[in-house]
Amino acid sequence: MPRPLRELPKAHLHLHFTGSMRHSTLIDLAREQNLHLPDALEDDWPPRLRATDERGWFRFQRLYDIARSSLQRESDVYRLLREAAEDEAAEGSGWLEIQIDPSGYAQRFGGLTSTMELMLDAAHRAADHAQIGVAVVVAANRTRHPLDAKTLARLATHYMDQGVVGFGLSNDERRGRARDFDGAFRLAKRAGLLSLPHGGELLGAESVAECVDVLSADRVGHGVRAAESPRLMEKLARRQITCEVCPTSNVGLGVAASAEEVPLRRLFDAGVPIALGADDPLLFGARLLPQYELARQVYGFSDAELAELARQSIRASAAPESVRKDLLQGIDDWLASEG
Repeated sequence: MPRPLRELPKAHLHLHFTGSMRHSTLIDLAREQNLHLPDALEDDWPPRLRATDERGWFRFQRLYDIARSSLQRESDVYRLLREAAEDEAAEGSGWLEIQIDPSGYAQRFGGLTSTMELMLDAAHRAADHAQIGVAVVVAANRTRHPLDAKTLARLATHYMDQGVVGFGLSNDERRGRARDFDGAFRLAKRAGLLSLPHGGELLGAESVAECVDVLSADRVGHGVRAAESPRLMEKLARRQITCEVCPTSNVGLGVAASAEEVPLRRLFDAGVPIALGADDPLLFGARLLPQYELARQVYGFSDAELAELARQSIRASAAPESVRKDLLQGIDDWLASEG
């Protein structure tokens, strides 16, 4: 009998703030505020998405913006992070790194600094409530000016002692090259933050290579298109640069036509470290646990290989050494138990 994946300790390293919201919470907030939701976010949820063309990405971004608009009060921010931490704990995550872009909420909550402090306080309270580790990755938007990214990088470094562990770069790769943001990433890396840009999702292997060679990425968000280049996979494996692979998201956005076509097995067999992620459960309909279920059911991972996937997520995290040690011991205990 297979070992229960819910009991496998793991770290979740690719989860966006707005996209982590429970669907039921979005419905609650929309009703409280008389906010009209499109069918794709209500009766036809999860939405049918395809973002490989500009029109599809625009639709994805529009739905995301509608969800963001439902978070109007500080109490909504606390609720979102509390529930996200609860969901992580229920699925076996002992450590969560959640990506935030405070500029998306700054006008609503009194500016960048006050928004940052609100989100960090909510993350600390959520961690205490759910009894898991919660850290924050500040992510710049690649569709905005690189100077905005520098502002966020400086902000992120200011709060390193309050739970910020990394600096990222998200949104449509086709509208902002990684190299345009090297100044912001130099600031962040110099201060000691992890470099965590998205790459290799909507563009090919060259997008991943640019994140690695120009932004000195410690991890790459998604990175699945690295599988198109054996040489790049060898480099990622040699340098132990982790790809945060999000299978359900890849299918939802049309990066892969089906779960079977996500190159998770190819990357793993090439020695590329992997941290499975859910990306935006609010829009893709699945949190972290279903990604491990796909690894078992679709990609044929054995329990020993699933344990190694979980170990890789923990090794790639910014978790304190004591947390890593406990989680890694928990994985060994899971594997030693009878299936």
